[in-house]
Amino acid sequence: MDRIRGEFIDIIEWTDDSRDTIVWRFPRHGNEIKMGARLVVRESQVAVFVNEGRLADVYQPGTYTLSTQNMPVLSTLKGWKHGFESPFKAEVYFVTTRQFTDFKWGTQNPVILRDAEFGMVRVRAFGTFAAKVVDAAALLRELVGTDPQFRTEEVGEHLRQLIVSKLGSALGSSGVPLLDLAARQDGIGQQLAEALTVELSSTGIAIPRFYIENISVPPEVEAAIDTRSRMAITGNLDDYAKLQAADAIPIAAANPGTGGEALGLGVGMALGQRIVQSTSGAATPPVPATQAPAQAAPASADVPPPLPTAPRWFLAVGGQQQGPYDESALAGQVAAGNLTRTTLVWRSGQAAWQPADQVPELTPLLADVPPPLPPQG
Repeated sequence: MDRIRGEFIDIIEWTDDSRDTIVWRFPRHGNEIKMGARLVVRESQVAVFVNEGRLADVYQPGTYTLSTQNMPVLSTLKGWKHGFESPFKAEVYFVTTRQFTDFKWGTQNPVILRDAEFGMVRVRAFGTFAAKVVDAAALLRELVGTDPQFRTEEVGEHLRQLIVSKLGSALGSSGVPLLDLAARQDGIGQQLAEALTVELSSTGIAIPRFYIENISVPPEVEAAIDTRSRMAITGNLDDYAKLQAADAIPIAAANPGTGGEALGLGVGMALGQRIVQSTSGAATPPVPATQAPAQAAPASADVPPPLPTAPRWFLAVGGQQQGPYDESALAGQVAAGNLTRTTLVWRSGQAAWQPADQVPELTPLLADVPPPLPPQG
């Protein structure tokens, strides 16, 4: 009888070798567990007893002897008294509480954002996140049910869909400009982790870590950003035009012909003059037109020179800069009273702002404008 009695003494434990199992049900024929059995719950685990479809007890890490003292809820359900030692029918679920860090997420379709600088922009993003169980009882009630082995793949897709649904609102409500998203990825990831944890609280799952690895935009937006970066590096439109001319040299060299050779030679000579000027500090006289290649003359003989560029004027009105205006638009400003003899004006070539009556080009426009009134007594 002692040997038979010993056969009924159970050791209930679980060691996970799969690394992707969240919940595992202890296998027992007929779900009969002997009173007095030993329950071993390791760190990063909890054990949940379910009796006849009703959650009975949740055990934290440690070693337990299953008796009426250690199982108050289940003992009340079954009515055991006075050390009743017959087997009882119950299910034991082991739930892993460690972090699962191998979840990946990404946007299959772009998320549309409204940016103050670029307008409506479509962005894509991807990264990783970690998940862990914080409420084993809620997990069994909401997701696991009677599944004997609940793995990460069964909940991963649900989490990814939830992330994509929250990503757009998180990026839109962050108020971060598109060009600053890379510098604020950590803060946005923390914001998403908190929002997802609140959303998943009813299922017993938390998102302790959320990482955004990359946020990308369509190719046309990338090209616009690259162009703006090059303009910022060159400083102004004139320098940017020179940079474009320098970029055209290899294109002209790759297209042989009279026009291509003339363009390449002319741009190359002008570029060489600028290099000499910047290195020696001496002014190099421009190349006379008579020294241009003979073969370039037929191609440009019937081409008129470019039209002269009208000067562009800026006005200081009420402490604010206004403009640019051409000469015809300045006449309208005189009529409106914005341009007077004392109005500060500036155009390309001036060293500083000057009153309008000190600029010879504006004298004809101000001929009918009276001077300022003398001081009144």
